Amino acid sequence: MRIITDFHLHSRYSRACSKELTIKNIAKMCERKGIQFVGTSDFTHPAWREEIGRELEPIDGGAFQLKDQSSSTRFLLSTEISCIYKRHGKTRRVHHIILFSHLAGVDHLIASLQARGCNLKSDGRPIIGLDSEELLKHVLEADPMGLLIPAHAWTPWFAVFGSQSGFDSLEECFGEMTKYIPAIETGLSSDPKMNWRLKQLDSIFLVSNSDAHSLDNLGREANVFEMPEPGYQELRRILVERDRTKFIETIEFFPEEGKYHVDGHRVCRFWCEPAQTKKLKGICPKCGKPLVVGVLNRVDRLADRPLDEQPKDATPYRSIVPLAELIGGAMGVGKASKTVKAEMDRILSDGRSEFGVLLDLPESELTRITTPEIVESICRMRAGEIQIRPGYDGEYGVVSLREDEGTKRKEQQASLF
Repeated sequence: MRIITDFHLHSRYSRACSKELTIKNIAKMCERKGIQFVGTSDFTHPAWREEIGRELEPIDGGAFQLKDQSSSTRFLLSTEISCIYKRHGKTRRVHHIILFSHLAGVDHLIASLQARGCNLKSDGRPIIGLDSEELLKHVLEADPMGLLIPAHAWTPWFAVFGSQSGFDSLEECFGEMTKYIPAIETGLSSDPKMNWRLKQLDSIFLVSNSDAHSLDNLGREANVFEMPEPGYQELRRILVERDRTKFIETIEFFPEEGKYHVDGHRVCRFWCEPAQTKKLKGICPKCGKPLVVGVLNRVDRLADRPLDEQPKDATPYRSIVPLAELIGGAMGVGKASKTVKAEMDRILSDGRSEFGVLLDLPESELTRITTPEIVESICRMRAGEIQIRPGYDGEYGVVSLREDEGTKRKEQQASLF
């Protein structure tokens, strides 16, 4: 069975996250999106941990379901933790995804972190002063079946390879514990093709998740596994044993749309690619302050493989633009407008899911259920025929799929220099 999985997201207890992020709302939205297996998120937060226990019950295989069985969505225990600490004479800020197989392990980790004085109440994604290597040891002590996966691995400020506070290798970050890292999360601003340029990543998986702060953003990136049914134990086996026959593909943002793809300075509305950054000696030509080095540049610096060379047995991927963006662009309105919502509801009626529409529904069927302009946008997306003003310094990229939109974007892009 093809199982679409998104195990990095947040609850309403995380900073800058929607109040609509409840267990039941997440389950309902996953059905609409076409996600069968989703992370609980934020299990270290005491109020959210209580809600997990109140709303979910364990089932076979290490998965959880709603106690009232009102949804077919299955959950796995997950959270994100921010580690800020000194290592090798430099302040490191690294975020990690933690996955557990049972609630006893969750409670063990919570108690262990609280004993070290960590404040778990202030944020669903807590900030702790614990070294990444030490955190991994605590995870495995709490649950030997637990997993730690570096989150959004290339984000400049908070990631294992981040340009501002990260490392140049997994070994530099995790030391002797590196062998227990089965995967890294590529993040919105990079895709597998970019990560393939590092030979050090050939022996681990590249996973993708939404890091959603709202219901609508669930599944903007995801993983597709072949499993008999959603289950943590099988997911872990696939990752730990590097079973490439069961990791079918990842579903990706176009990385240019990610908010740290290229270098830039948001205050000055200036962006550029690595070659120009080098000419500028890393300085913003408008204000004279340092540019924020983006993911494309950072990958370039660490790469030891040509751009077009693919490693053996690499997991395939497909890139998408969220359906609301496609509809909004085709209709000339904002993605959050009532017009877009109404059209989304119409397209996703009769049991259709967003992933099904974006990736699998034949063009003939698309033509039957929506407008020619929206069908054209979906087909262009599938063919990779898009134009993007890339994201930089915390600013998301801007996607256009119609030719008239593309002309306008190029004019806007030219005005930035």
